[in-house]
Amino acid sequence: METGYITTPFGRRPMTLALVKRQVKTEQAIADGSVDKWRVFRDISDARSRLGLQDRALAVLNALLTFFPVAELSNERNLVVFPSNAQLSARTNGIAGTTLRKCLGSLVEAGVIIRKDSPNGKRYARKGKEGNIEDAYGFSLAPLLARAGEFASLAQDVAAEQRRFRITKDRLTIVRRDVRKLITVGMEENLAGDWIAAETCFVEIVGRFVRHPTLQDLISSLDEMSLLHEEVSRMLEIKEETAKSDGNAIPDGCHIQNSNTESCHELEPRSEKKQGEKSEPNKKTERKDEPEAFPLSMVLRACPEINAFGPGGSIGSWREMMSAAVTVRSMLGVSPSAYQEACEVMGQAGAAIAIACIYQRGGHINSAGGYLRDLTGKARRGEFSLGPMLFTQLRANSGTVKASA
Repeated sequence: METGYITTPFGRRPMTLALVKRQVKTEQAIADGSVDKWRVFRDISDARSRLGLQDRALAVLNALLTFFPVAELSNERNLVVFPSNAQLSARTNGIAGTTLRKCLGSLVEAGVIIRKDSPNGKRYARKGKEGNIEDAYGFSLAPLLARAGEFASLAQDVAAEQRRFRITKDRLTIVRRDVRKLITVGMEENLAGDWIAAETCFVEIVGRFVRHPTLQDLISSLDEMSLLHEEVSRMLEIKEETAKSDGNAIPDGCHIQNSNTESCHELEPRSEKKQGEKSEPNKKTERKDEPEAFPLSMVLRACPEINAFGPGGSIGSWREMMSAAVTVRSMLGVSPSAYQEACEVMGQAGAAIAIACIYQRGGHINSAGGYLRDLTGKARRGEFSLGPMLFTQLRANSGTVKASA
């Protein structure tokens, strides 16, 4: 296979297999025709994140292009430019020599230019009798000609990703606003439903926002916030249906989570609990067992299989949910001590949610007890929260429903 002559760098600069491959690829890809050097430069600038180039490296590339005498890059011309470091520094507003060398190295590593070093490492050109350049040593711009189409494609991909980023960010802002205001309506109008749970869930999702998000971060946050929006909308729709049939909201239904704060040992005894201990331990348990993390309806949509263990084959309250979790815990082979530890760290509602998720994903988990202990340990260290686990299961179930429909 004809690959042309492979050149190596001068001095202590190493030659790598990657540099060899780039030279070979450039020789094979270069073809007849020409490209506008400044158009290729704009494409590289737009795709700099994909190429791993910083702004200063682009400034050095811009300076190198100014030493090429014409705007069109063509294989009919000598594509090697040979400015000295002093000349390059002057055309990059006095960039320091160390920084200049690093930028040139990054351009070589990105495959934008190729070194063509002379025997002594200096950059110069030899001219013939007619004044034409016969041979030159410096930096070859051949990759700009050979990879022009690739750079243009990368620039288009980056532009499309940036557009998608802006669209996703706008959608997230709108859904976040809608959820915030809908929850406020439910709470201020004293409507029946797990509004405090929805509020807590909203705060948890917002708390996972990062300062400089990637597109994937925005997609994940939008997905979770959209699921919460769907749940809040369901709560409002249920209220409308109840109002049509009944006319009056049920006063006791406004804070469902506050009516199910019985201590953990009522559903599964704690081995260290003494019969005479009531006030302080009960207060502590009540605080942990308040099911304010997520709306119950959302948990049941994410983990519908636990419904079968409720009275009559359905679960209608947090107390029934916790009782069902104890039954499922035993079926899964989770020890009482492991479940009790989960209750102490996550609260009984949190432990019940974890058990429901584990049961829902039973075919993918080898040891339910070990998995729960691992989650408990991470939760104790602040490395785990139920939100992502629950939302992942909710998305999985939504996909299954859509596929079967």
